[in-house]
Amino acid sequence: MKLINFFTNNSQAMLISVGQHIALVLVSVGIGILIAIPLGILLTRHKKIAVYVLAVAGMVQTIPGLVMLGFALILMGIGTLPALAVLSIYSILPILRNTYTGIIEVLPSYKDAAKGIGMTKSQVLFKVEFPLALPAIVSGIRISAVYIVSWATLAGMIGAGGLGDWIWTGLATYNTDYILAGAIPSAILAFAFSALIGLVQKLITPKGLRRNA
Repeated sequence: MKLINFFTNNSQAMLISVGQHIALVLVSVGIGILIAIPLGILLTRHKKIAVYVLAVAGMVQTIPGLVMLGFALILMGIGTLPALAVLSIYSILPILRNTYTGIIEVLPSYKDAAKGIGMTKSQVLFKVEFPLALPAIVSGIRISAVYIVSWATLAGMIGAGGLGDWIWTGLATYNTDYILAGAIPSAILAFAFSALIGLVQKLITPKGLRRNA
């Protein structure tokens, strides 16, 4: 009852924080998509360097979020900009890896058939390889979005807003109501993003590929 009253009394402020949190996720994942998909496509054409690029991206992914935010805070100050920079970096790897893997795993027979009817390399890429790899790419976006929902809670530490403000306030004041006010909506957002993007992934997956899966 106490928690319900707390949520009711702070509903407007919580909705504002939810909106800020969603904006952080959408912008950072959007930036990740703009960087990772073209880079993933490029790496499929230069496989010798792909191993090194993916390894570096993987190493960056293992750096704790608090460390990255600390560096961003030193370099860029307090606010939304450093948070978006860090979250965008973290959003890249799942999308990059799935883009690369999805394209290189397209069956050679499909590409050979496309070349046999006179398609150019760019036509093979955009009319055969990319559409077939799209479900895998969307899967990477789904993973990235769920991760960023969680990592965006750290953004409250550097004044970027979002649901992290409630969690860090609760930790600082030993008030579980504030912690739950940030944690519960964050968990719901993670499930919502996963379900929504999962639905999109299912809709764009050809029926034949669904049966094979």
